[in-house]
Amino acid sequence: MITKRIIPCLDVRDGRVVKGKNFKGLKDVSSPVELGSYYSECLADELVFYDITASSDGRKLFTEILREVAANIFIPLTVGGGIGTMDDFDRVLKCGADKVSVNTGAIKDPDLISQAARKYGDQCVVISADIKRVDGKFHVFARGGRDDTGMEGISWIKRCVDNGAGEVVVNSIDTDGVKEGFDLDLLSEVLSVVNVPVIASGGAGGADSFLELFKTLPDISAGLAASIFHFGEVKIPELKKLLRDNDINVRL
Repeated sequence: MITKRIIPCLDVRDGRVVKGKNFKGLKDVSSPVELGSYYSECLADELVFYDITASSDGRKLFTEILREVAANIFIPLTVGGGIGTMDDFDRVLKCGADKVSVNTGAIKDPDLISQAARKYGDQCVVISADIKRVDGKFHVFARGGRDDTGMEGISWIKRCVDNGAGEVVVNSIDTDGVKEGFDLDLLSEVLSVVNVPVIASGGAGGADSFLELFKTLPDISAGLAASIFHFGEVKIPELKKLLRDNDINVRL
């Protein structure tokens, strides 16, 4: 049985971790270095670091704070935000990232995924898709959820995987920060068209959200969350014990 992963996410703006609802109303939380170190020590399986305004600001990802986070953790690190060129991939990998997450950059240049996969390997390339329902259809959004591209989400994710993305993070804008559970319908559709690990993001309201996720969608690879971990509403060791007690295979 494949081990399920629990992944905290650091949404970073101006060097600080922030969190909002439906990608809006961002509020300051903490230092990414302090939070990253904490998660590294308390059984998180991986850490995701998003510079959430890099693409919308039209700038490169801030690497100084990234280097400091990478130097203080001992778990795999996925980094995204403002990734638009092969030079961007190279830069964040040299800062200590294990995997690079791309969203807006792939929308602007779909060949970026295949180029990066050829150079660094599929396992290094993560497609992070911000998806929202528009008139009953799943649409891909760019620039941190600001721009509706009009593209259909499920076919876009499949195209990215076909081009070489080795992992998918599905960010449901509809459920982000709402705390009523993961977007199971969206995730189910994604799982039906790809054969790489899929990470659920957006909507975790408590430990039961993860239990429901893994029980309902046994092929899902990981659950990602932010605020419930940042504010201590869910402790990762306790979450993993709950999952293990319910026959979900996790690393303890």
